[in-house]
Amino acid sequence: MKILFFISVFCAVFTFGQSSLKLAVLKYNGGGDYYANPSSLPNLIKFCNKNLNTEINPDVPYVEVGSRDILQYPFVHMTGHGNVVFSAQELDNLRTYLLAGGFLHIDDNYGMDAYIRPQINKLFPNNELVEIPNNHPIFHQKFDFNNLPKIHEHDNKPPKAFGIFVEGKLVLLYTYETDLGDGWENQAVHNDSNDKRTQALQMGANILMYVFSR
Repeated sequence: MKILFFISVFCAVFTFGQSSLKLAVLKYNGGGDYYANPSSLPNLIKFCNKNLNTEINPDVPYVEVGSRDILQYPFVHMTGHGNVVFSAQELDNLRTYLLAGGFLHIDDNYGMDAYIRPQINKLFPNNELVEIPNNHPIFHQKFDFNNLPKIHEHDNKPPKAFGIFVEGKLVLLYTYETDLGDGWENQAVHNDSNDKRTQALQMGANILMYVFSR
């Protein structure tokens, strides 16, 4: 009953292009730097508002995993380099949020992988984290990609997208070995080329378009 109520709230309040639409960054425990890439999501929002004619609120707050405030944001972004720990209460709250229609995008900022995978497994123990094939619609929204763009090189591994699907619906996206969030950052932070930053922003726009058209 609680989940059905939350779904109705999401459907009634949030439509892609509404100025009331707000996105958030996930604040978590464990010592990992959840605050990494502070300009990423604001820049992605600016890009979408300019290139997709959306009207997403440019204010991007941090929301704690265990807070009911998470239900205010249909899209939550998570990043960092280190340890991640979700308590039982936080796992329950995050699971409720995702089953209610919310969406979590996790972008490994190099170093998070070994910590986040066990937490995802605890979050959805009966749903396998699977690789998303290149023909999935998330890669083919306004911008067409054959695979995730590679923004930064670390271990000479290909960029990959993984997801949790619940009853056929993608509720969690985990991008690995791509550094999309770095590509969304202000150019001066990493000195990435315009081409790399454009690729990252376009793929980010695809993610948002897919999420809000599910």
